Amino acid sequence: MARSKDTLKRLRLVVLAVVVAGLTNVSAQSNVEGNGDAKRLSLTTQYAKAQRDRGDSGAVSEDEFSVLTTEGDRSTGKQSRGQSKTGSASLMSPNTDFWFYTADVLLFNDHDQDGYYYGIDLLFDADTYYAFAEVYAVVYLSLEGGPWNEYAATANFDIFGASADDEYVIVTELLSGYPSGSYDILIELFDTFDGSFVASFGPIDTSELAFLPLEDADRDTPQSTTIIIDEHGGGSLGWLTLVVLGLAGVGRREK
Repeated sequence: MARSKDTLKRLRLVVLAVVVAGLTNVSAQSNVEGNGDAKRLSLTTQYAKAQRDRGDSGAVSEDEFSVLTTEGDRSTGKQSRGQSKTGSASLMSPNTDFWFYTADVLLFNDHDQDGYYYGIDLLFDADTYYAFAEVYAVVYLSLEGGPWNEYAATANFDIFGASADDEYVIVTELLSGYPSGSYDILIELFDTFDGSFVASFGPIDTSELAFLPLEDADRDTPQSTTIIIDEHGGGSLGWLTLVVLGLAGVGRREK
């Protein structure tokens, strides 16, 4: 009899844990689905690759952007649509004195192991005809071929001719506002001298910046038992309630 009571106690605890986990998941899922129109939030760390290799701390920023735009012509969604970061009119055509040599992306943070990540480690190498130039970059994401949406911008940094020692790194965690899907990345480079647009590098230039499986951290939630509650009454919670009440009733009868 004592063993039977212990078993019932354990069963009740297990069922209770399932109920709590399910309700928590329902709440979290509701919050995620409700964020479809929310602003985008991200956390970005940036530095020269040489600084990261030395173990130096990068510049960290928490950024907020408007709602992700998913419809429209992607070719008109760039920073060059009218204004540069400094507010002056930017040039529409790249400057042949500047170019990108390469770019590389590593994705990280997929806790629910669904194949979508919320961490982007972007490294790129920009070059110039000049011995030295001060520039900054603006980086964009495009969901499923939609318009470009800015997600990060760098501080001013230096590039030295065609040197490979001036690579720059932008590490971003997408916190909210990014639905699960396939994203492309576009990098635009600007000359700090006059704020003019001088070069770009995107999915048409390298496959490294194309078809990246991304989502925000809000959506990267390990799966647990989902309980669907019918707002009209009854619903999927009913059977669990009956099980819990039934076990409680059996326990009382055996006392």
